[in-house]
Amino acid sequence: MRIGPIARGRKARIAVVDIGSNSIRVVVYDRLSRAPVPVFNEKVLCGLGRDLSRTGRLHPEGTAMALRNLTRFRRLLDGMGVRSVDVLATAAVREAEDGPAFVAEVERRCNFDVTVISGMEEARLSAMGALSGAPGADGVMGDLGGGSLELVALDRGAFGHQVTLPLGPFRLMNVEKGRAEARAIIARHFEEQSWLADYRGRTFYPVGGAWRSLAKVHMARSKYPVHVIHQYAVPASEVVALAAVIGRQGRASLERLPQVNRKRLETLPYGGLVLEGLLQAMAPATVVFSAYGLREGHLFDLLREKERATDPLLHTCSEIARQLDRFGEASGIARWTRDLFVGETEAAARIREAACLLSDFCWAEHPDYRAEHAFLRTLRLAVVGIEHAERVFLAAAIYVRYGGILGDRVTRSMQHVLAPDEMKRAELLGATLRLGLALSGGVPALLEKTRLEQVDDTLVLSLPAELDTLSGDIVERRLEAVAKIMTCPARIAIGE
Repeated sequence: MRIGPIARGRKARIAVVDIGSNSIRVVVYDRLSRAPVPVFNEKVLCGLGRDLSRTGRLHPEGTAMALRNLTRFRRLLDGMGVRSVDVLATAAVREAEDGPAFVAEVERRCNFDVTVISGMEEARLSAMGALSGAPGADGVMGDLGGGSLELVALDRGAFGHQVTLPLGPFRLMNVEKGRAEARAIIARHFEEQSWLADYRGRTFYPVGGAWRSLAKVHMARSKYPVHVIHQYAVPASEVVALAAVIGRQGRASLERLPQVNRKRLETLPYGGLVLEGLLQAMAPATVVFSAYGLREGHLFDLLREKERATDPLLHTCSEIARQLDRFGEASGIARWTRDLFVGETEAAARIREAACLLSDFCWAEHPDYRAEHAFLRTLRLAVVGIEHAERVFLAAAIYVRYGGILGDRVTRSMQHVLAPDEMKRAELLGATLRLGLALSGGVPALLEKTRLEQVDDTLVLSLPAELDTLSGDIVERRLEAVAKIMTCPARIAIGE
């Protein structure tokens, strides 16, 4: 599976090549870590499993295309100096009569050591991926590939029942009586999975390219402003309705959907049929799409237990702070802001800490565009372990920290994603960060001897006598801005 031992360290890149029934993808990550960053990502839709259910063999044209592109991937990885390369093959290769011959040819041409994983292992790794991106996930994860569907029960982060079903679009496309027969086959398989009813009213986590395409269609139709698939949460009833519509449409209708890769048009309706049938059998309350799957699960599985327990959001924000902050450790500002948010939940405190870690990461942007760039960069950060409302909260707080005004043209479209009281809280946090960075000049260590708190009905900024010179016009203005949001008076206390 791996060319050489696992490379560890900040500059030790690792690659995963995923040979699926429909697509082959290579992803190079910056390193093996709790939140690995893709530095190269390329996918080719080869359709290896297109005729598998009918012929028992890999699709000839897909095989030629796969070998050609895998050879290219090998050359690219060598050029990038990637020492750790893991190659995983799934349903089509493990089930095809000529699967072993294909593996041998890949190994001969590309010098890849290919691991053909079982259906149960595929399910486990996909579930690991979902959990790595959404710790504590509770419900059922489903990974739809071209040849199979893997289902794994997730009980607040622990694995439950798991199964692999022959419901990949390529199998369903080849049934004799078309979609009517495919629908019946789908219903029969899900009727046999009586355990799904135990997860009624919980969450379903879809994984896989076909289902991500459905998420994009839903986003476009609902004019949803946050174009991030991961953790996109939708009421299950809306997804059932969309899946049913997609499952009935022909190619001409699907071609009018700009969000869908042209090469997925043939398989997308069957992905819709499977999702519709699954949601009807499980009856979840919510569908939360996951951008993490088998590849990320494989990397997560390679981590040490202590590393797996690390919070992925705070890990990524800490890495960003380490790389981009001007004056050192940024975590001190989280302690400094704490007194204004007494009684917050653990989840709210976590997002506040993330905002504090990001509070100085856009200092190098052009000042005329700094607030807008900070908002957009934060909103679109490649982070996981964060819901969309939390993502908007984070972006809104950073926007205000850089002088932005919530409700303007930059943030107007986001207001329905976040409740008004949370938007107000984001404004308060942003203004507090703006005050803290002005008071300290961006040096968090200077905040350690100061304190910001509400005493009775007054906002009080306390400075020791030796730091009285930190007070000035800009500090007073920004203190008043915080007090205005809190609707209370403010004062600076020196040496008290």
